[in-house]
Amino acid sequence: MAAPDLDDLAEEPTFDKGFRADVDHWTAELAMKLLPETNGPKVEVFRGSLIVSPHAGVDHQIVAAQLLLTFRPAARQAGFRAYPEINVVDGEDLYIPDLTVPRKSGAGQAFVNIADAVMLVEIVSDGHRRKDAIDRPRVYAAAKVPWFMRIEFRRRVPAIVLHELIDGAYEPALACAAGTTFAMTEPFPFSIDPAELLDD
Repeated sequence: MAAPDLDDLAEEPTFDKGFRADVDHWTAELAMKLLPETNGPKVEVFRGSLIVSPHAGVDHQIVAAQLLLTFRPAARQAGFRAYPEINVVDGEDLYIPDLTVPRKSGAGQAFVNIADAVMLVEIVSDGHRRKDAIDRPRVYAAAKVPWFMRIEFRRRVPAIVLHELIDGAYEPALACAAGTTFAMTEPFPFSIDPAELLDD
């Protein structure tokens, strides 16, 4: 079914600061036009469906914050940027990776195009293990994002796995668990003991 014209959509208020929109086929463009900006639940679009999910647990948020704190200066030194939970558009789909490293600044923009991403990072949550570790990497690989990083913390033991895109699929390039040093050189130099990602 073709997406409706953006100006033809009826918006019906149903609760304070909310609304109901009759949409059969969601796209990234529609979601960004119709849905209010929020720091609440993640809202993504995949194959015409709107996917709404609450923020992950406290450990996930700590790992994301700690990673960004050390990751961002390293990316900047190499001429890249690093942003937490920004809108990444892939055609009609809309993703919000835990961390996005685009080739150029996204300042002043509502989203970055996935073609501009040099690396995408997902922190694997127990409730979304398949999405974070299997489904999302396949999508990123299909979009030709050169690097993918996965952070795991099973039984609260953090581990980092860096994947490189080779012949259309991600291949592990480097993997380290807490107590060792994760030291990558591509797409930019960065090192950390994964144990530092959980501060409690």
